[in-house]
Formats: sequence, structure tokens, C-alpha cells
Amino acid sequence: MLAALLHATASHAQSNNKPQRKSAQAAAAKAQPPAPPAPLRDGDAEERLLAVYRLIGAGQNREALQKAEALTRDYPNFQLAQLVVGDLLTARLRPIRRMGDAPEPDTLRSIQAATTLEELRNESRQRVDAQRIRPPAGTIPAQFLELSPRSRHAIAVDATRSRLYLFENTASGLRLVADYYASVGKLGIEKNIEGDQRTPLGVYFITSRLDPASLKDFYGAGALPINYPNPLDQSRGKTGSGIWLHGTPPDQFARAPLATDGCLVLANPDLERLLRTVEPRSTPVVIARQLNWVAPHSVQADRKAFDAVLDAWRAAKTDGDMKRLLSFYAPDFQSHRKKPLDEWTTVLQAEARALRGRELQLKDKSYLRWTDSADTMVVTFGEVAAGARTGTVKRQYWTRRGQQWQIFFEGVIG
Repeated sequence: MLAALLHATASHAQSNNKPQRKSAQAAAAKAQPPAPPAPLRDGDAEERLLAVYRLIGAGQNREALQKAEALTRDYPNFQLAQLVVGDLLTARLRPIRRMGDAPEPDTLRSIQAATTLEELRNESRQRVDAQRIRPPAGTIPAQFLELSPRSRHAIAVDATRSRLYLFENTASGLRLVADYYASVGKLGIEKNIEGDQRTPLGVYFITSRLDPASLKDFYGAGALPINYPNPLDQSRGKTGSGIWLHGTPPDQFARAPLATDGCLVLANPDLERLLRTVEPRSTPVVIARQLNWVAPHSVQADRKAFDAVLDAWRAAKTDGDMKRLLSFYAPDFQSHRKKPLDEWTTVLQAEARALRGRELQLKDKSYLRWTDSADTMVVTFGEVAAGARTGTVKRQYWTRRGQQWQIFFEGVIG
């Protein structure tokens, strides 16, 4: 403020000395078009909203109103911010009992408005709780046992908290770099059938990046489809398709916590960050009812134990010992093209012969564990014969049956 005042004073002094120059500058300024608004930054709107809440909590309503009005100028479609402005203005006239303090609904229109108000209150609670109860520093979701360097990023979603977490996969492990409010299905989570308006739970991968120019405005800044139903879903008879991470239409900054047909929906600035950051095919997306945050070293024992299992599978394939190799496959195994185990055996025999006595090496391994009614390991690796420069990338789904891990799906992904 002081700097602005000094600048204004200096300009006034110069204008007294050089009136003609002032007139020319004013004409030039009038001729120039207004500067375009600054690009919207991911997480900015929520950060500013929470700052307004803190001011209200401290009894600084005048400053809170100034910042809330500035927020709505930058994000005019942010309904929650508009509601806060309305409450702060109302508070000048009478006490506010709760957010969106409106008369009890008595008409269809007021009932619909009351429903919208309750959704905004829920959104507010989810945003506040996510900042109040942060993941402990240095922890990761328990599903991430190991990530290959090829997976430069990873995503985890805590559906209970309406929160999406973005990680960078660094040389020293996963690092949380951002988190965002996200909406899920109208009827919640655990998708089972087409059209049930639920968001699936499980381990998925981003399959592509959709250009917003090819989409309706409804999807906002773009979309990142995921591979629902995955092989575990298919083995359980789950149906449906078209589950995306996508943005919001132009007139809506965010949606209610439970508002989609099954997709995950983020504010457009937040989705744009994901679109610029994550890589299709190699970025895992874990969607959990509630994330379990653990210290990275706590998953090392499970990772090493499974590493021994996978190495035993690798050794059996290297040796061409089909009896030993097939003992790792579940009786209900299926491949990408729905080949049962007896047909897949022919594929395994051909792959073992192609090694011609060379050792099979597994590179860039990723282990993602999913535990619900069953214990599942989603494994991705590069399969390369010793001395070869290239190989195939495979993904396997293993399930624990008793004390034994068995493969119920295997396929080439690249």
C-alpha cells in the first residue's frame, strides 16, 4: 500500500511539471486494451477460501469480506465463495446461525435451493476437514509397495474425504506434491454395474489423455480415462465403462461431494495440472474408501516377500520348467483375450523356447497391492532376455489363496 502511495505521489509531481506528457500518456493508456486476467492456478481458489474462513474465525469479518469478494471476482463460478460473500453481507444486518442461513423451504423452488445449500455445506466440510487432518509428513498410501522409475507420478483418491492426492516418484521415493477436492458418484462408491452412479474402488491406470476440443463443455478442461473395469473387476462380474477424471462445465467451479455418474471430477485449474503432469499408461490411480497412510519403510517386508515369489516365477520360466511354472497360475486364469490357462500354456511354452537358454530378467518392476475381501497384487515389469536390448512390458494380477500367491491374469501392455 505504501509503495502504491509513493508511486501515485511521484506521478502527480511529474504531471505538474509536464502536463502535455501526462495527456499523451493518458491517451496511450486509454487506447490500449485491458490486460488479460492472470491464469488460474491449481489449488489457489481453495487456499484463498480457507484463508477467508480463518479470518472469520478470528472475528475479522471486514477483511474476510474483502478477500471473499476478490475471490469471487477471480472465480465468479465458485458457488461456495459466493455463498460466503452472501453470509458476510447478511451478518452486517443480523446474526448468522449457520452457513447459508436461509428461511425454511416451503415451495418447490426453495426446497431445491435448500438442497443446493446442503451440498455446499458438505463441500465446505470436506475441504476444511482435508486441511485439518493432513496425511502425516513423509507417509504414503499403503497400496504403493514399489513403483518403477517409468511411473513418474501416481495418484491416490480418498473417497471418504473427497480428496485426490498427486505424487511425484523421485529417486528417494514418492513425494506428495499436491492434493485437490474431488467429487465422486451420486450414490457413492463401490461400482458394480453399468449405470449405478457409483465410483469404482481399486487399482487403475490412466489409459489416455482426451483433448477438451473433442469433448462437450460438460467435461471442462479435458479428461483422463482409467481402465475400469480392470481384470479384478472383470473376474468379479463388474460392468460399466467410461470412468474418467475430468473437469467441470464453464458455469460451475466445483461439484458437490456426491454428484457424478461415477467419474472423479475436479475443478478445471486442478485438472489442468494433472493434464500437464501425468503420463497415460504408466500412471497408477488408487481409489480407496479411505487411504491408509504408512511410513515407506513399513511396506518393505511385504515388498521383499513378494519379490521372492516373482523371482521364483522368473526362475521357473528361465528354466523352461512348465510344471513348476504352471503352479504359479490359478485354475481360473484368463489373459487379455480371455484365453483360459490351457491355451495360455501354449503361449508360455513359446516364450520359454524363445529364451534359448538365456536368463529371463525382470526390469522396472511395480507392485501395487489392493486388499478388500481378497488380497491382490498388481504387478508390472519389463520382460527381457539376457543380452537383449528390448523386451515386452507385462502386467499380472496375483491373488493370495491360503499361503500361496497365484496369477489370475497376465497380458502384454507394451
